[in-house]
Amino acid sequence: MDAHSRSEFPALEGAGSSSSFLDHVSRNNPGLLPFGRALPAGTMPATPHGTTIVALSFEGGVLMAGDRRATMGSMIANRHIEKVFPADKYSVLGIAGTAGIAIDMVRLFQVELEHYEKIEGTLLSLEGKANRLGAMVRANLPMALQGLSVVPLFAGIETGGAETDQAVGRLFSYDVTGGRYEELEHHSVGSGSVFARGALKKLWHPGLTAQQAVEVAIEALFDASDDDSATGGPDLVRRLWPVVYVVTHDGATRVGDDALAMVVQTMVTRRSLERRES
Repeated sequence: MDAHSRSEFPALEGAGSSSSFLDHVSRNNPGLLPFGRALPAGTMPATPHGTTIVALSFEGGVLMAGDRRATMGSMIANRHIEKVFPADKYSVLGIAGTAGIAIDMVRLFQVELEHYEKIEGTLLSLEGKANRLGAMVRANLPMALQGLSVVPLFAGIETGGAETDQAVGRLFSYDVTGGRYEELEHHSVGSGSVFARGALKKLWHPGLTAQQAVEVAIEALFDASDDDSATGGPDLVRRLWPVVYVVTHDGATRVGDDALAMVVQTMVTRRSLERRES
């Protein structure tokens, strides 16, 4: 570690006394945190925002998917943004809200879980991961009150059981104050969430396979994009598909573009043949 790094993280050798990287940085250099800064008074300029995220459980795990559009006011700021990330091997994190702060929060959360594993020699429980993410969201409250809010969606499986046990996916949603709520079966956040939830209620059923869960998530995002201008649907011209992660006992795996293209093409063909208006 060079002198500059030592000046940013004083007494880093004592970090082992705490399994929380967030607590260590908060004590020693809070300015390095994405929410550790004071904003000047006045109207905030338009910033890119990300929507929409859906998550659902299936037989053997959990799935999370997000569209690829970021908006800035009435403008499309980005068509390629990724809003779903692996938090660690057995959990995933989706973000809606102010894109820049949200992505920094994802990176901080990933380091937080990795730091805990290195210090304690074991993975943090899923409940513990959800609680620590809530603490990060709560720390961002002053910026949220100025319009720079971040609302994540967290999902994963417990890893304490035997490998032969059936994995059970769990979903957690949050509000801007850091309040954490466990959701059952499925959930969605973001500007298109009300439309996505309507689709999920009709399409989800117990005993879904992983492949069926992918199809349900794509349908829900497509329905959200049909009624919410901030949600981007599958882009057949640019061949841009939603970001989809599946979490099972084998870990978090991103669904490949070729597999997603087939699901999207099947859905579009079916809806075209049905001549559906809505």
